[in-house]
Amino acid sequence: MNRRNFVHYSALAVGSVSLINHPLFAQLAADDPYKMKMVRDTVGVFTEKGGTIAYLRTKEGWVVVDTEFPEQAQHLIGALKKTSDIPIHLLINTHHHGDHTGGNIAFKGLVEQVVAHENSLKNQKAVAEKAKTEDKQLYPDTTFSQGWKKKVGGESIRAYYYGPGHTDGDGLIHFENANVLHMGDLMSNRRYPFIDRSAGASIKNWITILDKTLTTFDGKTLFVFGHAFDPEKVTGGKEDIKAFKDYLEKLLVFVGQEIKAGKSKEEVLKVTAIPGVTEWQGDGIVRSLQAAYEELTA
Repeated sequence: MNRRNFVHYSALAVGSVSLINHPLFAQLAADDPYKMKMVRDTVGVFTEKGGTIAYLRTKEGWVVVDTEFPEQAQHLIGALKKTSDIPIHLLINTHHHGDHTGGNIAFKGLVEQVVAHENSLKNQKAVAEKAKTEDKQLYPDTTFSQGWKKKVGGESIRAYYYGPGHTDGDGLIHFENANVLHMGDLMSNRRYPFIDRSAGASIKNWITILDKTLTTFDGKTLFVFGHAFDPEKVTGGKEDIKAFKDYLEKLLVFVGQEIKAGKSKEEVLKVTAIPGVTEWQGDGIVRSLQAAYEELTA
């Protein structure tokens, strides 16, 4: 968007979240590298590079879940400020990976509180110390173990923790009134997931987490996924979660059978397809096979 057009039309983008979806606003923003859309009246999603960001507008200010990388976080902050000049009240991280927390630093001095699971903070610090990037981090100042809840404006926000899955510090973040649940990387829609054993991942318990998600939330819940093979499908419903659960179950069964048959790790990693799995795509099947093999032989 060039400066002349922005100045001419900026009034369209101020004062209402709904204007993000205004046709003229969309046309002006067509050249932007990111995509934003409202998925419920007060909740939207932002995608560019990294894990999906969710944002909520309340009378007290914006609530943001995950931050991608610094450049992308700046894009988000700029877009939110153009929409409404309310403060950024709360930032929540679903887990520690850099494509979800790397942009935290862009919120330094802007956000009032940063929240994450206690293991997410532990992992973020460990990775930053190893990479010597401590100066590029904005760490959570509030952590939780089993769960956390806060009312912001007219919305009630609740975090759930069901144990290790994608890592050992993944939280589920629920906007209760809007009934939108950000799953972070506990949900990878039709794209082979990253299973981070170095950060305490557990495929077996991940399946349990997905079971609990399906029983805890109702049929009207809109789920936000950390990643999707089709970038337009970063939100969905319970059928998507059931399909991912089925993938993880088939992964463990298959690798278990290969181990029982005497196959070596190297032989297992040469597999190009998991029997019964037809929807999952991408270049990450080796990561899944390796994580499953290591978990089952640990």
